[in-house]
Amino acid sequence: MIWRAVQLIGNLFWLWTILGTAWAWFFPSHFTWFITGELPGTDIRLINLGLGVIMLGMGITLSVDDFKAVLQRPWVVGLGVAAQFLIMPLLGWSIATLFDLPPMLKLGVILVSACPGGTASNVICYLAKANVALSVLMTMCSTLAAILFTPLLTKVYASAILDVDAWAMFRSMLTIVLLPIVGGVLINQFMGHRLDAVKKLSPIVSIVVIVLIVGGIVGATKSNIIAYFGGLLIAIFILHALGFLLGYGVGCLTRLAEGDRRTLSIEVGMQNSGLGSALAKQHFTLLAATPCAISAVYHCLIGSLLAAIWRVSEPGKDS
Repeated sequence: MIWRAVQLIGNLFWLWTILGTAWAWFFPSHFTWFITGELPGTDIRLINLGLGVIMLGMGITLSVDDFKAVLQRPWVVGLGVAAQFLIMPLLGWSIATLFDLPPMLKLGVILVSACPGGTASNVICYLAKANVALSVLMTMCSTLAAILFTPLLTKVYASAILDVDAWAMFRSMLTIVLLPIVGGVLINQFMGHRLDAVKKLSPIVSIVVIVLIVGGIVGATKSNIIAYFGGLLIAIFILHALGFLLGYGVGCLTRLAEGDRRTLSIEVGMQNSGLGSALAKQHFTLLAATPCAISAVYHCLIGSLLAAIWRVSEPGKDS
């Protein structure tokens, strides 16, 4: 009964994101402490610590066998990762340029577009009757690849806006992403089934942290969201809508099974907006983090809508 309730809470991730955003809009101070505060007695930012906890949670759900599984379908996983980092950054730059967004908002759109797939995509894939195992592998591989590609692509597409310190972003990715994931895998390797309860609860912790991050950014940038309301909201909606559509299109062109097409669509369309928010705040400005917070709301809503549609039809078994 308890674990069913935990699963239900995880499946309603989109609802918690919306409620958290609304709460932060009316009571900003209830969330802004998470993005401005530090761990007492240290200079470790709470937002970075929270992301590290999310990545650690992802790590303890992975094993050496999961990495071996990548080798069994390397081209499909590679296709998903390539689509993620080829389609979304180009879309982000194009849409931000088309809408003539202010430099820092344009930078934020590019940054979140260059981020890997988010862990919420695994939940959406489950609800959409997609290939959950493939989703987990794609998320894992895109997250690891992002250590190099997110700083590099941000620098390539945003170099006209300001001088992006890709090396500093790379160092942040190492500490926020790589070290916690590797640590989680090692812990899982040695503790195994003794972590079962922790593995079941880790998605809830991830949801809480993501809602705190999104709420904190929304609360802190409320005036900016109001000022750029129309163009910014439409631009980010188009970004994610096209991401889902083109991801599915790539699956069709490569003749993947329906379940795999859905997975590719969700993995490309959903970004790790929390990571984008943290990087924007740490390396640029709070204004640059605004698109990342809006992105989190949009991709959850679009993903949940698609899941509701796809859930009524069972994907075929044929390729």
